[in-house]
Amino acid sequence: MNWRGETDLLRPLARAGHALLDLVYPPSCLICRKAVAAHGAICAECWRDIAFIERPYCERLGTPFERDLAQPGLISLEAAANPPAFGRARAVARYDSDKARALAHRLKYYDRLELAEPMGRWMARAGAELLADADIIVPIPLHRLRLFTRRFNQSAALAQAISRISAVPAAMMALERVKPRAPQVGLTRAQRAANLSGAFRVSPERADAIDGRNVVLVDDVLTTGATANAATRALLKAGAARVDLLVFARAVTSA
Repeated sequence: MNWRGETDLLRPLARAGHALLDLVYPPSCLICRKAVAAHGAICAECWRDIAFIERPYCERLGTPFERDLAQPGLISLEAAANPPAFGRARAVARYDSDKARALAHRLKYYDRLELAEPMGRWMARAGAELLADADIIVPIPLHRLRLFTRRFNQSAALAQAISRISAVPAAMMALERVKPRAPQVGLTRAQRAANLSGAFRVSPERADAIDGRNVVLVDDVLTTGATANAATRALLKAGAARVDLLVFARAVTSA
């Protein structure tokens, strides 16, 4: 029997397995736990409450504009005044949305690893233009002490999901965090940048995966951009041709 015949035989078994799973664990909304049609879905009410980011937005920072000026390629005043180290940033939703923030927190702090797949699917859609130009996906790493206490890296889980969906390979261990995270609360933009100076490096054993490549850097949340900028500079120093940033949610100070 060829592989096509084997696949045809397995399909009814897979459907039966899914039906049994639905019977034992009925599909529920990822946020409010109301009944939904399929696993990994969000109910209509929660979907309406997620502040999705769509065009028009700043082509550098991905922050939404208040109105459409019908001028493609516009960048915001913030991007012009303080250009980021990365080329372009894209996000699924605004971090000030309670629903989007709840998803990010549940993945990060409550070990809800099943959220990585649907969140990664939405990220792949939001960052389609970045992924179309990408050679490699790299997650923001945790310092080994933080990884030991948290047990998993939420950015790595999202990067794996995005890689499966987009077929862009992921270099999970290419970037290393060599300096533990110090408190950032209350620091100015310049102080945050200084605090993260030298925090990341590209592993010498994996430098070939970065050299000359277009990289999509993946993180769960973008706030001030200090972490993303520090990681981007490490990738560029290692020879990356371009670094773009893809996150699930981003802070929006003005729209």
